[in-house]
Amino acid sequence: MKLYDYILSPSCYKVRLMASLAGVKLDLRPVDFHPGAEHRGAALLALNPAGSIPILEDGDLVLTESSAMLAYLAAKAAPDWLGSGEAEETARIQQWLAFSARLTASLGGARLVEMLLRPGDIGALQASGIAALRELEAGLFEQSLRGKRFLASDRPTIADIACFPYVALAPDGGVSLDPYPTIRLWSRALRALDGFIEMPGIHRLHELKPEPQLEPDEA
Repeated sequence: MKLYDYILSPSCYKVRLMASLAGVKLDLRPVDFHPGAEHRGAALLALNPAGSIPILEDGDLVLTESSAMLAYLAAKAAPDWLGSGEAEETARIQQWLAFSARLTASLGGARLVEMLLRPGDIGALQASGIAALRELEAGLFEQSLRGKRFLASDRPTIADIACFPYVALAPDGGVSLDPYPTIRLWSRALRALDGFIEMPGIHRLHELKPEPQLEPDEA
């Protein structure tokens, strides 16, 4: 199974992370995303006309959306990551998978402006990212009231992996995670999983602070 990969891409990282958690070995094919823009070259456009990475190849199958890759890796090697199959849990997983695209557009967009000097309205991107983080914080807090630590269940699913990287890298786009104690607890729970791997650049400052304490009125 080959992954066309850029080491500093959060979208590529989530696929590497899922593979590690599922015990799947990937053949990593590095892509010169920046500054070479290899993903816009003829060879990779033939695989993915959208001109984006990651790209996952497994035999004749070519996947170009990271959420589909997470589902494929889980189905192949670790089906527990797809949830229990109950209707409510399945719906929650799908909802958070869709939500992860908003994190990519907002927090990911702010990161590209700040780090790679891509054109963009940094203020608007940061505002959208903060709105998304508030929604995520509220969702995780509601789950904590149900006695669950993760987005869709009492155990992690592909929804958590879809959302984690762009949240963890929010400070790269000038958005602090300090106001979100439930998100920080969730991040610690994910980092504690067997098979978790780091991505270069992910901030671990909150690991050095006391564990956040939640109060009943912190919604």
